[in-house]
Amino acid sequence: MTAAGSAVLAVEGLNAWYGESHILHGVDFSVRSGEVVTLLGRNGSGRTTTLRAIMGLVGRRSGSIRVGGGETVKLPSHRIARKGVGYCPEERGIFATLSADENLRLPPELKGGADGLVGAPMPVAEIHAMFPNLEERASSPGTRLSGGEQQMLAVARILRTGARLLLLDEISEGLAPVIVQKLGEVIRTLKQKGYTIVLVEQNFRFAAPLADRFCVMEHGRIVRSFVQSELTANMDMLKEYLGV
Repeated sequence: MTAAGSAVLAVEGLNAWYGESHILHGVDFSVRSGEVVTLLGRNGSGRTTTLRAIMGLVGRRSGSIRVGGGETVKLPSHRIARKGVGYCPEERGIFATLSADENLRLPPELKGGADGLVGAPMPVAEIHAMFPNLEERASSPGTRLSGGEQQMLAVARILRTGARLLLLDEISEGLAPVIVQKLGEVIRTLKQKGYTIVLVEQNFRFAAPLADRFCVMEHGRIVRSFVQSELTANMDMLKEYLGV
């Protein structure tokens, strides 16, 4: 098992390209076991590309990405996922013709994986306790779910795989405040259960109380990083970079 407090994700000198466009320019950060790290920045700063690069979903990448101590920068996406990395993209990726329950039961259970990053899939009953809406809408097709219900389903679906390192991209975007509050409660619950989370968020008020550490991105680089206890002291800097 990965020791508590050790880095389960270590990114060093990460560069990434879409075609000829060089998007990431030497990104460096790490995430310890059981930690929530939030990537902050304006649109276009490279936050989503960082998650996609970790998952191998960019055209080209260089540098080092270590998951559970093993190098993954040369691996294809499906092998990275099997190491226990769950990715929830901004577009959610719900199968419109399948019911909520079919979407939930579709993901395969991971086997093996990096030390400490693959656990037992979260039981459907536990997911329904966490997201009561999904039980109520179990037979509804994806097209009939609200935006908030689709987002709940997207998060719940990766929990069914057994992945313990979660990459969550803008999960609060465009959702009603009551749903955003619920998602915040879910992240706190997952942290208590020992999940490790990298959170990309434009909604600073949502992200601020959840994170153990913050990394501020600009022009494809991490320009500042600090811990939760330093948040108040860094508010002037965040206003400069984020306009919060």
